[in-house]
Amino acid sequence: MEFNADVFSQFDKKWALLSAGPKDDHNTMTISWGSMGTLWNKPTVTVYVRPTRFTHKFMNEYEYFTVSFFPEDKREALEKMGTITGRHKTDKDALAGLTVRDLGEAVTYEEAELTFLCRRIYRADMLTSHMPVDVVEDFYTPEEPHTLYIGEVIEIIEE
Repeated sequence: MEFNADVFSQFDKKWALLSAGPKDDHNTMTISWGSMGTLWNKPTVTVYVRPTRFTHKFMNEYEYFTVSFFPEDKREALEKMGTITGRHKTDKDALAGLTVRDLGEAVTYEEAELTFLCRRIYRADMLTSHMPVDVVEDFYTPEEPHTLYIGEVIEIIEE
């Protein structure tokens, strides 16, 4: 399998699915912001979720989450996962044509080409008072800033 080694384009250009919760109580959303790195000598993935998103509740409630990347032919599925809310008990997974894969504490999808299974080790609400004015004007007025979640990478699943 060929995977784009340019880590800066993985979130921004390819997008990903962020899932939190076990198979019987999970929610997933499309993300295009994130980062990979090292914190406290652990490999980490950092993601950002607005408090208004249904997935925010799951990220706070459950300790584990996944970040899954897909081949380009699944772009339409990722678009659906980003526009259909799970708030109304809609089966987003089926509507997007994705097959849930149970990882115990979290889920990914059979169609994913790369998944990071993460254990949340830090979360914090971003503060507009700590951001440049142009960022606040471009991304947050009048919406609330994101919550950032850092997860220790527990397992990497490649298909």
